[in-house]
Amino acid sequence: MTGDTSSHQLVRVLARKDVLALAFGAMIGWGWIVMTGRWIASAGSLGAITAFILGGLAIVLVGLTYAELASAMPRVGGEHVYSYRALGHFPSFFCTWSIVLGYVSVVAFEAVALPTVFENLFPGYSAGHLWTIAGWEVTASWVAVGVIGSLIMMGVNYLGIRTAALVQKLVTLLILVVGVMFITGALFEGDTATMQPLFNTQAGVVGGIMTVIVMVPFMFVGFDAIPQAAEEIDLPFGEIGRVLMFSVILAVFWYALIILGTSLMLDSQALADSKLAVPAAMQAVFDAPWAGKLMVLAGVAGIITSWNAFYVGGSRAIYALAASGMLPAFLAKLHPRHRTPVNAILLMGAFSSLAPFFGRPALVWLVDAGGLGIVIAYLCVALSFVVLRLREPAMPRPFRVPGGLVVGGVAVLLGLGMVVLYLPGSPSALTPVEWAVFGVAMLVGLAMYAWSRARYGLEPAREIVREELAGESR
Repeated sequence: MTGDTSSHQLVRVLARKDVLALAFGAMIGWGWIVMTGRWIASAGSLGAITAFILGGLAIVLVGLTYAELASAMPRVGGEHVYSYRALGHFPSFFCTWSIVLGYVSVVAFEAVALPTVFENLFPGYSAGHLWTIAGWEVTASWVAVGVIGSLIMMGVNYLGIRTAALVQKLVTLLILVVGVMFITGALFEGDTATMQPLFNTQAGVVGGIMTVIVMVPFMFVGFDAIPQAAEEIDLPFGEIGRVLMFSVILAVFWYALIILGTSLMLDSQALADSKLAVPAAMQAVFDAPWAGKLMVLAGVAGIITSWNAFYVGGSRAIYALAASGMLPAFLAKLHPRHRTPVNAILLMGAFSSLAPFFGRPALVWLVDAGGLGIVIAYLCVALSFVVLRLREPAMPRPFRVPGGLVVGGVAVLLGLGMVVLYLPGSPSALTPVEWAVFGVAMLVGLAMYAWSRARYGLEPAREIVREELAGESR
């Protein structure tokens, strides 16, 4: 190892409920509050539900490759370990740095999402004009909310995985309680007539469904936080894979039921008139403004769970890269008392705290570029799964995927398909500015990788595989 990690190892404290809350909370962010109305308008009520079921099945297949590899190699860094063992030194760095870019982009975005939500809870709170970026007026109060929120989340993660897990469980419970209130209320109070049109025929049934499916993979980002924290999970290795898969399936049901409840309460005109469809539908269920505010608070809770989970995932990925000699050693430092990758957390906190100063439109560039990083990592994990099934068929796999090579092959194709979505010619292709953001982020990572490789050599990364093989032989 390159960092001072030998005397203060990560500690296994996360129980089953902690792990489930970490992954599910990461996948249930703020997006469902904002986007549900758009999904229904694009594909129709039943079309949107169909899109999430089909897209969810695709994510389940990708998740299966993660589940097997996480149970076979339960080490911090997740993708970093799998891709190194299967593909080698540089592909492992490329894979893990790509997921780091994705995690950092989400953490930065949540620092912008929080003050945006405050505008819905406290209209007119924004004051103290600072500057204008891309047509967006950045104000002092708006920045303050984002920075304070970021510092609080950084502090939670600094204090240890136990604290982060407790916050995650409590806030995820709030989301689930409000969600159950909404869905059960909509089933009793709603009208199936408001679900028309079931499918959007203007764009074509298939076209409408595909419009929503394009967005689906990015609503499920977060289950991969489980492998990142694998060394802090106190479960039998086979159970890690099962919990990961259950979290993905639970998220599929969540999105489908939220769409159903909203379409039962709001007809197409009401959807068009509502700024935030799900809070409007919640208000309609209970015929009271407080209900809409409560749903917005559930959205705030979603911001917190996603923010928290990506702090955990991103800091562990950075720590794993540094501990294996692919990033500077100071990023592998663990806090002597809290057992957290303290410098990696501080680095992510710095990016998150700076984000509100650039305004909401500028952060879209970072989020889109980060999305490309995430799907690149998914593709690398699927490739690693297939390579290891072929090269090391006897490797112990506590959670073994039936029909592994078929599942892995489909996951590789799905990963390629998700990457293609970002390329020129696709409806969701990156803009030139977003390509520049992605390119600069990759160049910064490559510069640190080149320096670290020259400084530390290949031995730290090889030690990871030796430790894995030693563990399997015991």
